[in-house]
Amino acid sequence: MLRIAVPNKGSLSGPAADMLHEAGYQQRRESKELRIVDPENEVEFFYLRPRDIAIYVSSGRLDIGITGRDLLIDSGANAEEILPLGFARSTFHYATKPGTAKGVEDLGGMTVATSYEGIVAKHLADSGIDAAVVHLDGAVETAIELGVAEVIADVVETGTSLRNAGLEVIGEPIMKSEAVVVRRTGADTEDPKVQQFLRRLQGVLVARTYVMMDYDIRAEHLEAAVAITPGLEGPTVSPLHNEGWVAVRAMVPTKEAQRIMDELYAIGARAILTTAIHACRL
Repeated sequence: MLRIAVPNKGSLSGPAADMLHEAGYQQRRESKELRIVDPENEVEFFYLRPRDIAIYVSSGRLDIGITGRDLLIDSGANAEEILPLGFARSTFHYATKPGTAKGVEDLGGMTVATSYEGIVAKHLADSGIDAAVVHLDGAVETAIELGVAEVIADVVETGTSLRNAGLEVIGEPIMKSEAVVVRRTGADTEDPKVQQFLRRLQGVLVARTYVMMDYDIRAEHLEAAVAITPGLEGPTVSPLHNEGWVAVRAMVPTKEAQRIMDELYAIGARAILTTAIHACRL
C-alpha cells in the first residue's frame, strides 16, 4: 500500500482532508484516529503533526506527505516538494519597530526571533547577513517588547497583529508558502502508485480552477467565439437542428467566466451556461 502522511490538525488539516476526499480517498471520521486504511485505493493514511511530516517522509517509512512548504524547508529534512496544492497560502516577512531597519541588509549584528529558525537562518545566510536567530514557539510579536530580539520573522496575512504591537513589515518577503506534496529526495517519483495519487490531486486542482461552458452561436461567428474560449485541446463544436447554428463546449477559468460570458454574448452567443467540474484527468 502507498503510505501517506496527512496533517492531523491546524490550518492544513481540514483543506487536506477535503482535497483527498474530492480525489476519491477515504478519510478519518474522528479526529482521534491516527491511522486509517483505504483498501479500495490501496492507500494507508497516517495523521501526524504537520511539522513532523517531512521528517517521517525523509526517513523512507512513509512514501508521501502533505505539509506546508515552510515546514518542509524549516525541518531541514531530506525531502522535496513534488506538487503545490494551492491552499494554506502564507507569506513570511521580517518586522520590527519603525526606524530600526529597512530591509534584510540592515539586520547585521541584530537578533531575530521566529518560530521558523531553519527558514530564517538560511535566508540570512543566503543574504550574507550575520545575525543571531532565537527560536520561539509562538507569539513572537512580544519578543521585541520584552527585549529578546530587535526583529521578528513570521507569517504576515493582514498585518493587523503587527500594527497592534507597534511593528512594521520591512523588506521583501522571506518566502511564500502553501500546502505541498513532499517525497523523500531521490525517491522514485515514477512509481505508478505515486503517479496515480498525483494525477488525482491534479484533477482536483483543475476541477477547482475551471468550469465547463456551453453556448450556442451562429456558424459565421464561430471563429471569433473559439478565440474567446479556446479550451485546452480545443472546444467541442456540434451542429444544431436550426441551420446555421452550432453548440460549443469548452473549459474556461472560473475566475474569468463572467467576463467570457459577456464577450460571447456581445458577438451573438446565446444560451450560455456554466457547469461545475467535480473531477477530471488531463
